[in-house]
Amino acid sequence: MSDASKKEEQAKPGLPTLEQVSSGGVVFQHGLSGIEVALISVGKPARWQLPKGIVDPGETPETTAVREVQEETGVTATLVEKIDTIEYWYVGNKAGQRVRFHKFVHFFLLAYKTGDIGQHDWEVNEARWVDLQAAKELLSFKSERQALEKAEQLIHKTEK
Repeated sequence: MSDASKKEEQAKPGLPTLEQVSSGGVVFQHGLSGIEVALISVGKPARWQLPKGIVDPGETPETTAVREVQEETGVTATLVEKIDTIEYWYVGNKAGQRVRFHKFVHFFLLAYKTGDIGQHDWEVNEARWVDLQAAKELLSFKSERQALEKAEQLIHKTEK
């Protein structure tokens, strides 16, 4: 975190800070156009992102990644390896109170096994397989584009 960001965080008196941990993944398969990854569209206005969600009590980040991918995309995948952990701050609501969240998101590389990408849960507007290069442009968040680029390197490394 930059010095300016640290000062900005310290300059917000009165907001309690909570740590929040999520986990998700880059699920890939080999399609007609090459490597494809599963992306989800959420929110209004819609934004494209990688599937992820809160790590439940007693759950490991690895277990959460596999579970969230299945819930949000409808596909079952096998864990390959860890990609990265991203960290950021945001302000939101918890129990009706404004709270500053210190968020950590663990991303894992997962290989598609089975399932129908159309069978996602209600939280997701749409899930689809997207060509790896197009996915880089479609993702809404820079940190997720960076995780996808690291995943691409890992995919190529594991296939040699």
